[in-house]
Amino acid sequence: MSRRHPTVAEDEIRGTAQGTAPVPLSVLDLVTVGAGRTATDALRTSVAIARLTESRGFHRYWIAEHHSMPGVASSSPAVILAHLAAHTTRIRLGSGGVMLPNHAPLVIAEQFGTLEAMAPGRIDLGLGRAPGTDGATAAALRRADLPHSQLRSSGGTPIHSGADDFPEQLAELTRFLDDDFPDGHPYRRIHAVPGPVQATSPGGVQSPHRPPLWLLGSSGFSAQLAGSLGLPFAFAHHFSAQNTVPALDLYRESFRPSAVLDEPYALIGVSALATDDEKEARRQVRAAALSMIRLRTGRPGLVPTPEEAEAHEFSPMEEEFARSWNANVIHGTADEVRSGLDDLHKRTGADELMLTGNAHSGDIRLRSYELVADAYGLPTTR
Repeated sequence: MSRRHPTVAEDEIRGTAQGTAPVPLSVLDLVTVGAGRTATDALRTSVAIARLTESRGFHRYWIAEHHSMPGVASSSPAVILAHLAAHTTRIRLGSGGVMLPNHAPLVIAEQFGTLEAMAPGRIDLGLGRAPGTDGATAAALRRADLPHSQLRSSGGTPIHSGADDFPEQLAELTRFLDDDFPDGHPYRRIHAVPGPVQATSPGGVQSPHRPPLWLLGSSGFSAQLAGSLGLPFAFAHHFSAQNTVPALDLYRESFRPSAVLDEPYALIGVSALATDDEKEARRQVRAAALSMIRLRTGRPGLVPTPEEAEAHEFSPMEEEFARSWNANVIHGTADEVRSGLDDLHKRTGADELMLTGNAHSGDIRLRSYELVADAYGLPTTR
């Protein structure tokens, strides 16, 4: 039986720069929860930011997958994306990303096929190979069916992390999305629905498109894989800045034209926070750094207030971490953030900048995106 294969149009990947921005601007949202706030508050902030950035010409809005972190309420990207789809009409929505080793590929194909049916032509499927959490939580997510005795006593990475199988999982997911397992394959008669199989049923009508696949990474592995497959690539500059240029170079060197892209297309995630007052920006990013210190030392919690961070006695080691961490956060007034983003674009040649603003207050985060939009003269639409 002949099958109709979904395609991905290149204009579903490449954005258009707005105003005076050097490249398209987008948003990465971790749905952060501040002390004294609830997950409901954080999700309301996400809706407000999505609606604001859509009205100001941002290209896409992605949700990250993280687990077992009280200050990050983005454990279920597909659920949040469905909510955002109901509150927006134009901006692209996607995962930044789904951590594929945590999930069965068929489940992800079904979830994102459903999202595509909800918001046709607006869904991206960004994929990562890390768990997005610690090893014990990864095991609880059934990435590895291991007894507790085989986990490191510190709660570290399971012996078999699952990430080594990422290329095979990616290939399986792609087959489900395209509904093109070959004859004789054990999954030949299994179909991800909503999906292309509906077009082959009597009277069936199905969109010929499916969510574009993106590979995410913080090192060279996914960069090289994305290049060899001719897929778009997203690099986590916001927490792996030292690897950004080498990874982008590797991606471009490895790139092979595909049915998806004729030329490489890479975005980078950037920590950026603009405030009306420079001092306030410093207060906010110091509190966010304290939150990261606690996470890195096995004490994850809600994002502290700036007042809590000011009262905290940083040890010399914590002080050095905060200094190093915030060196890669572009923060300050709108003009300072615009200048920092322009410089970063020049250094990396990224095709798109995806901004993530980590702050205790949802209002501060919302204002940051508004200030960036104003600094670049982005249009206002309704």
